Amino acid sequence: MEEKKKYYITTAIAYTSGKPHIGNTYEIVLADSIARFKRQQGYDVFFQTGTDEHGQKIEMKAQDAGISPQEFVDNVSGEIKRIWDLMGTSYDKFIRTTDKYHEKQVQKIFKKLYDKGDIYKGFYEGMYCTPCESFFTPSQLVDGKCPDCGRPCQPAKEEAYFLKLGKYTNKLIEHIEAHPEFIQPESRKNEMMNNFIKAGLQDLCVSRTSFKWGIPVDFDDKHVVYVWLDALTNYITGLGYDADGNSDEKFNKYWPADLHLIGKDILRFHTIYWPIMLMALDLPLPKQIFGHPWLLQGDGKMSKSKGNVIYADDLVEMFGVDAVRYFVLHEMPFENDGIITWELMVERMNSELANTLGNLVNRTIAMTNKYFGGVVNNTDAVTDFDEDLMKVVTSTRELVEKNMDKLRVADAMTEIFTLFKRCNKYIDETMPWALAKDESKQDELAHVLYNLVESITIGANLLTPYMPETAERILAQLNAQARDYDDLNKFGLRENGVKVTDTPEILFARLDLEEVLAKAEEIQKKQLGPQYPQVEAKPEITIDDFDKIQIQVGEIMACEPVKKSKKLLVSQVMVGGEMRQIVSGIAAYYKPEEMVGKKVAVITNLKPCKLCGVESQGMILAAGDDAGNLSVMTVDRDIINGSEIC
Repeated sequence: MEEKKKYYITTAIAYTSGKPHIGNTYEIVLADSIARFKRQQGYDVFFQTGTDEHGQKIEMKAQDAGISPQEFVDNVSGEIKRIWDLMGTSYDKFIRTTDKYHEKQVQKIFKKLYDKGDIYKGFYEGMYCTPCESFFTPSQLVDGKCPDCGRPCQPAKEEAYFLKLGKYTNKLIEHIEAHPEFIQPESRKNEMMNNFIKAGLQDLCVSRTSFKWGIPVDFDDKHVVYVWLDALTNYITGLGYDADGNSDEKFNKYWPADLHLIGKDILRFHTIYWPIMLMALDLPLPKQIFGHPWLLQGDGKMSKSKGNVIYADDLVEMFGVDAVRYFVLHEMPFENDGIITWELMVERMNSELANTLGNLVNRTIAMTNKYFGGVVNNTDAVTDFDEDLMKVVTSTRELVEKNMDKLRVADAMTEIFTLFKRCNKYIDETMPWALAKDESKQDELAHVLYNLVESITIGANLLTPYMPETAERILAQLNAQARDYDDLNKFGLRENGVKVTDTPEILFARLDLEEVLAKAEEIQKKQLGPQYPQVEAKPEITIDDFDKIQIQVGEIMACEPVKKSKKLLVSQVMVGGEMRQIVSGIAAYYKPEEMVGKKVAVITNLKPCKLCGVESQGMILAAGDDAGNLSVMTVDRDIINGSEIC
């Protein structure tokens, strides 16, 4: 048997600073679709992802949370893995940089490069961005801020070890120029070459002494390994690389990586620092590094402070896993940033998924059951529309493959949905409901329905890498099998006499936009937390001013509406043996019977006044917020009425 071709694909390992939003989740779904497609083609695929768990930022967040760094990253890594699993991703390895085998190899790699002379000790002085874990020279800052994230940088000076980059710069340039596919898209390659590599590389800081949450440099325990050397080496340690030369067979089999899939913001680390580390270790470079664009909320980056962060699990609860997979894969441009909004999700759900795909499958099965008891049979009959349908269906696999070879996943999915749209057009052209009325057209009707079932079967197989659950459900309803990739350009492989399911299930239900937006608003409120009222400040007072107000505990003995008003209640309030009548504008918030028995705070030296003709002899204190909530101020213990509040 011919040995399968190997394919090793990785994502960037997710930083454990917090829960990943849908923009972070996009990368794992994108990688999963590529891995599944390669498996479908017959490749021996190894798909690795994981979490990046060291660094100053983690140490600070753990301190703020009042827990150890290890406990902090255990919690966040678990949450990341939960979301990756929720999205149905088929990774083969989930690595954590706190895994002991990884930490041991990082120490070995550091020592090996030090012994070789490629790492040396010195001092670093420059500007440091804590969120990005990156050093910059003043000239690299943009308006005095981090060029990557735009946040302020702090001056930093400390003893550090450095990796010699200049030693390998020419070799890196030669490799990139000799392998034009190495950095993709093309625009990213030009950016790296012109703005960084050819401009001259400064040696890279690879250790820190100002914090402790990192892998110790085992021959100099003042230092911990800087996060980028630690994180980047996961791509080889996860395969069982051993710096002493005793690497696992898995490493020998799968390295070099066929594809590092990463966000465009960390391209510099993967296309400059990582290749140079590999050169220093005398290891082959990965075949391709693809810097994908960002998925943005509306017209900007997601921010918890704005309350516009969209999380995968919220989307899944609203739309389902495969609908979310469809959106992030199909709506993301190849080079430019994509946009996700609740409105766009609903529009695509209703038009593409519920209508184009779901309705196609549903009515094909329904017509097959109605006209032939669910049995699918081909006949010798033909229609004028068969040739074009079959041409579209049998050519789709090649079009998908061409796009996937270029990592144009969205375009590959468009070709599959073009197939489904052609099926819908075929129904409109052949009008099965009209054929069913003519006894002489029964063979033609059977032929049309066979062609539809066969076309949808091929389309569902092609859809498997992108929407695996949906593809499986479609094939199950058609009583069809998953087919070999080599057969997905062949038409007519379904055997006659096989029945479809008796009752087609709805694949995607149409959604009401207003209902979805209402749920999204609730999600946003939870993200923002309590919104504090904007209270206009009054002039400052002294304790003497406050002493002029007499506040006492009053017990409400009776309460009823004010007859001439919808807003007012009138309460009979006992204050230290004296009954007072107090009118309050609280009818919208309390029923009269709810007030009886409450012990409330009452201003008792307020000049009496009349409201809607009813005298009020004081004021019951209440609190209200900007959301329209109101609560009368009560005492939380059994204090005798008349007691002074001070």
